[in-house]
Amino acid sequence: MTALSLPRRVRRALLVGAVCTGAAAGLAGCGGDDPDAGTNGVGKLEPTAIQSRTVKAAQGAQTVHLAGTVVSGGRTYKLDMRLKGDGGSGSVTSNGSTFRLLRVGEHLYLKADADFWTHSDDAGGGAGDGAAAEKLDGKYVKVPTGDPAYKRLSTFTDKDVLLDGLLTLHGALEKGEHGTSGGTRTIQLTGDQGAGGTLDVSLEGTAYPVRLERAGGAGTLQLTDWGHDFTLTEPESTDTVDYGRALPAS
Repeated sequence: MTALSLPRRVRRALLVGAVCTGAAAGLAGCGGDDPDAGTNGVGKLEPTAIQSRTVKAAQGAQTVHLAGTVVSGGRTYKLDMRLKGDGGSGSVTSNGSTFRLLRVGEHLYLKADADFWTHSDDAGGGAGDGAAAEKLDGKYVKVPTGDPAYKRLSTFTDKDVLLDGLLTLHGALEKGEHGTSGGTRTIQLTGDQGAGGTLDVSLEGTAYPVRLERAGGAGTLQLTDWGHDFTLTEPESTDTVDYGRALPAS
């Protein structure tokens, strides 16, 4: 039987099928788009399963680049940090002052300009003095491990601690819309309908978290370069100052 001898309704069905599997496959008349087609399949999972998958991916990654804002204790911090298991480096901005942090193992260094040190509140003089501040200008200051500032500042350079505190969504989890973040296809997770935070999870490759809106307007962060290795190096001794005691409050 030739194609011409087929009943008209059969020929019409074959024609529609050919069109829908060809260049016009994305048209609504062909049954609509599948937003998870060609993805890692995470978007088809239940919300709790998506959260478990993305947290596991983040914990298993060796490195990440984290950039954005975090509101904590009534202060807003602008972060641009590259993190790995044994340390991190980058910048932190708060109250109009920017300083750099570098941690290699247990050794934590802070680098800032003279203006930063001049405005440090040091009751005993020290870095608050203009001459002392000039000596610290642009130098890596080694933060003593016993200094209260060590724990606070090292948090910004600790991948596991920082992510554990940031990737938690509060309230009932729900699956939101499909979208894109930085050109990457994503699926959205929300806590308490967004009031408990919103997390965009990659639908391409590994299900890494790529964008976070923290609960209560406590900041927005982009998470990129997962698994892209980088080198952490101790600063040269000529570029380092050992403050020798507790750093001034800043």
